[in-house]
Amino acid sequence: MEYLVLSNMKLIFATSNQNKVKEILSMAPKGIEILSLKDIGFTEELPETRLTIEGNSLQKAEYLSSKYGEACFSEDTGLEINALDGEPGVYSARYAGEKATYDDNTDKVLREMRGETDRRARFKTVITYYTGGNYVQFEGVTEGVITEERRGSEGFGYDPIFIPLGSDKTYAEMTLDEKNGFSHRKKSFKLFANHLANIAVI
Repeated sequence: MEYLVLSNMKLIFATSNQNKVKEILSMAPKGIEILSLKDIGFTEELPETRLTIEGNSLQKAEYLSSKYGEACFSEDTGLEINALDGEPGVYSARYAGEKATYDDNTDKVLREMRGETDRRARFKTVITYYTGGNYVQFEGVTEGVITEERRGSEGFGYDPIFIPLGSDKTYAEMTLDEKNGFSHRKKSFKLFANHLANIAVI
C-alpha cells in the first residue's frame, strides 16, 4: 500500500504554479483535499529569497501560514547538475534571469552543457509542512542525466532535457502517471502524506 489511510483533511498548497498544483493533485491520496492559492483567492507573490531549496520551501510556507493562521505546505524544487557545480539549483526557476521563461532556462542549461561528457544531474524537491509555528520537511531526489537537445512536449520546466535513471524517456516524453513513477516531487509528497497519516492517528 503506497499511502496510509487518512481521515478528511484540507491543506493549502503554497504555490501559484499551476503545473505543480496539477502534479500534486494527481498524487494526493483519498482523504486529503488540496487547496491552491487560486482556490483561496491569494494573488500575492510568495517570497523566495533564501539561499537554499530547503530555505525557500520553508519561507513560502511560513509566510502563508502566518498570513492565514492555517496549516499549509509548500515545496521548492531545483535541478542540480554535476558539471555545473550544482547549478542551477536554488535558482532553477530564474536561471536565465528574473523574468526567464521555461524555454529561456532550458536554453541556458543546454548552452552551458555543450560539449560536456558528464551529463549527470538530479532533481530535488523539499516539501515543508508548517502549522502552529512548527514545521517539518520532506526531501525527494531523482537521479538522472541531461540530454543534448529537447525531447518531448509534456510536463514543464526542465522536463524536456532530463532523463531519470531507469528510463530512456525524458520527463517530457512521459505521461503524468509515468512521470510519477520516477518523480522527485512524488517521493517527497509520499513521505509527507504518510507523516500526516501517522500524526492523525496518534
